[in-house]
Amino acid sequence: MKHPVTPDGRYFVVRGRLWRMANPNLGEAERSLLTKQLMSARHAVRAAKAAENAETEAAAHRDVDQAKRALGERGPVWWTDGSPDLNRHMNTPYATWYAEASRSCR
Repeated sequence: MKHPVTPDGRYFVVRGRLWRMANPNLGEAERSLLTKQLMSARHAVRAAKAAENAETEAAAHRDVDQAKRALGERGPVWWTDGSPDLNRHMNTPYATWYAEASRSCR
């Protein structure tokens, strides 16, 4: 299992840390457009770093943030049951599930 997804579909796990999934309620066309915008912004970050242009890099980071918020990966959560946002957390209520999922993939 490369990056397991929590049973509720809210997060994927990388090295034991949770990362919020994109909002599954987005339409395919909207998700595709936003993903392209995110990849373009990430490319702009890399290019600005290579050019050592701090101002352009800062603007590109803002574009990355804007795209991730539109995708639902940052900002207000996209679920409605009142559960807290555990993005970037470790040692969460998902820890038991992750331990079991990791064992079953060996």
